[in-house]
Amino acid sequence: MLAAALAVSLVVLTPIVTLTVIALSGTGEDWPHLATNVLPTAAMTTAALIAMVSAGTAVIGVTAAWLVVGFDFPLRRQFSWMLVLPLAVPPYLAAYAFGEFFLFTGPVQSALRAVFGFQTPQDYWFPDLRSTPGAAFVLTSVLYPYVYLTSRVVFLMQGRNIGDVARTLGASPARVFFKVLLPVARPAIAAGVVLVLMETINDIGVAEYLGVRTLTSAIYTTWINRSSLEGAAQLAMLMLVLVLALLACEQFARRLQRFHNTRATQLKARPPRMKIKGLRAALVMLAVAAPVVVGFGVPLWVFGRYASRRLDYLINADLGKAFVNTVLTAGVTALLTVSLALFLIYAVRVSRSGPMPLVVRVASVGYALPGTILGLGLLYALAHFDNRVDAISREYFGFSTGLLLTGSAAAVILACTIRFLALAEGAVRSGLEKLPASLDDAARSLGKPPLASAALILMPLLKPAILTALVLVFVDTVKELSATILLRPFGFNTLATLVYENASRAVVEDGAIAALLIIATATVPVILLSRALAGDQEASL
Repeated sequence: MLAAALAVSLVVLTPIVTLTVIALSGTGEDWPHLATNVLPTAAMTTAALIAMVSAGTAVIGVTAAWLVVGFDFPLRRQFSWMLVLPLAVPPYLAAYAFGEFFLFTGPVQSALRAVFGFQTPQDYWFPDLRSTPGAAFVLTSVLYPYVYLTSRVVFLMQGRNIGDVARTLGASPARVFFKVLLPVARPAIAAGVVLVLMETINDIGVAEYLGVRTLTSAIYTTWINRSSLEGAAQLAMLMLVLVLALLACEQFARRLQRFHNTRATQLKARPPRMKIKGLRAALVMLAVAAPVVVGFGVPLWVFGRYASRRLDYLINADLGKAFVNTVLTAGVTALLTVSLALFLIYAVRVSRSGPMPLVVRVASVGYALPGTILGLGLLYALAHFDNRVDAISREYFGFSTGLLLTGSAAAVILACTIRFLALAEGAVRSGLEKLPASLDDAARSLGKPPLASAALILMPLLKPAILTALVLVFVDTVKELSATILLRPFGFNTLATLVYENASRAVVEDGAIAALLIIATATVPVILLSRALAGDQEASL
């Protein structure tokens, strides 16, 4: 088991090692230009974007979690899971939709001109979406559910207990929130924000469409436009340092996070949520509905309207191929990723000591790699592997093998597997930790090998966790854009890259049906998982 786990870890580390070698082996002739003209602007833009997105997602996510947990108002239960819906919209789709909705020819500015009689853009001021604040607005609108989910868990498990006590002492709801609940939820908020920022750094679609020069877009343009792989690798290594720092922050936040769930408190009758009516209830409903409408409703409306004009595109061959490619790629990735996660987790559970936990930890660092960095490093390594195999085949066997990995969807599948292995591992491990260790002894007492006995005893009990992991990896692979753009072979499109190509040609309408397919594919499992999570958490409290 240790040898197999080491092999998985080495594959995960391959992009990082490859980029390091490329960055150090370059002549450095592009570095003066990058350091003078590219890096300062890209770094400042990325820092500003990170600051705005972190503040925006924290405010929206924490406020929404506090309202649905602490207060009773009409449609509260529905809003508790609807607030997760924007997570089904990839950021690049939100950018395309917001571009059509909020720009000069969109319905918002058109209505503004109709009401006030404005004729030209010079007659009035409207926020510019094609800017760093505009990109932050887009990312915040679809990524706040990360903070909402982590904050909501803390408020449910601890917040209402201590909040009830504080209210019995005469504290106002606002004072309870700022003095009691917010300090308790701080580690969870930090963990959620770090996840948001990792997704922000990974983004390339929003930055490209809105013309914002981030570090991720700088890596891509340095490689493609300047044909400088060494310069792109050097930028990627600097970006990786930033990502690892964010990951360290997340681990520090999780280290401080503690939950104390007392059975006595759960068994006693608990004070009901604070019931609000009238104008206050309407304002609260507006506050929790606004993020859902903006982050999910606007993209759905824009692409739905465009799709109604492109119904003939339903029989388009490119759309059909992209849909099949997406489903097959995501399906194979989900099966492979979850299978590896099951093996690694069970290997740690069986060994219980030694180097195995560290090896598995290394194998899970792929989620910390932005898609651009992962794709760049993996492309070079796989191309070298393909060329080497082809040369050996020509020399000793007299025929060409071609591009085995980079010439097929295998490269995309491998990249997504590396990136989402940590996601699958976390989902499965959360289910396995609920099972007593004595089950392992019972499995081994059957006289079968460890893997066979685990399949008979543990696998049936882990079915919900395994299905959750499969769904999460499948959905994230469907949404993945950064690595897919770099690694896809010629003529191979997924729904994500098809939408991206149409947007790059300024014909977003042609990709509307593909965009709706992405949203639909992600929405159904997101709804089921969020409603199940909400039901389980509230039923236990």
